[in-house]
Amino acid sequence: MIQGSIVALITPMFADGEIDWSRLDDLIEWHIESGTDGIVAVGTSGESPTLSVDEHLRVIERTVQVVAGRIPVIAGTGANSTSEAIHLTSSALSLGADASLQVVPYYNKPTQEGLYQHFKAIAESVDIPIILYNVPGRTVADMLPETVARLAHISNIVGIKEATGDLQRAQEVLDACPEDFILLSGDDPTAAEFILLGGKGDISVTANVVPDKMSALCAAAQAGDAERTRELDAELQPLHQALFVEPNPIPVKWAMQAMGRTDTGIRLPLTPLSDQGRAELQPVMQQMGLISND
Repeated sequence: MIQGSIVALITPMFADGEIDWSRLDDLIEWHIESGTDGIVAVGTSGESPTLSVDEHLRVIERTVQVVAGRIPVIAGTGANSTSEAIHLTSSALSLGADASLQVVPYYNKPTQEGLYQHFKAIAESVDIPIILYNVPGRTVADMLPETVARLAHISNIVGIKEATGDLQRAQEVLDACPEDFILLSGDDPTAAEFILLGGKGDISVTANVVPDKMSALCAAAQAGDAERTRELDAELQPLHQALFVEPNPIPVKWAMQAMGRTDTGIRLPLTPLSDQGRAELQPVMQQMGLISND
């Protein structure tokens, strides 16, 4: 079962933008030790738009090798070209990924029928569990609940990462889809209520920074312990907010560097966290004891 706290893992890079494979290994081990329930390799947080196809597949391969079956590895293999998405997904399957995360095609603004046909073609071409990914704030196109419900009846389309942050939308998807369809939050600030509503977990940016706390929050919410869930969520809300003071993954990469878990690398057109962004994120991390006050 794909559930719980699933980290949308950053791709650690040296200052020159080259991938730091040793740090990647270290991050994976840290997450497993900290209770993370699954890893998304090369999603948005992993800077998928600026990794070459070769790098993209090498990160998936390395993640699968280091995880070694201990938790699920979900490969980010979506694209705005159906043929490219099929190629990446087929490659991820051959590399041992447990599932594929398929983002709504971006920029070219497909219709709802186009979205249906796109994901159907991928599912029919590659025999791997597929998790849809709806994030209209980045893709422009918004996959509506009725389209999700149509896709949910394709056997290897097993769930969706719903990142609108709209709990009403989450309820609509829950109501429209089969009971065994996996609904995952893609929005940390609303993830606690999302899981209490009936979601199975959270594909999380915040989990990069505090994997143990996100694991505890998701476990409490899945157990239906609303009081404990909201207590943990209240503690994490300032961090959730601060990690989005600039577009993801700019703040989280700075946070990981400040914690000594990665170097400073980030690839253009993304730029390092601004002084203003740092002035918002740094105090939150200090208050939580994640970095020193020096």
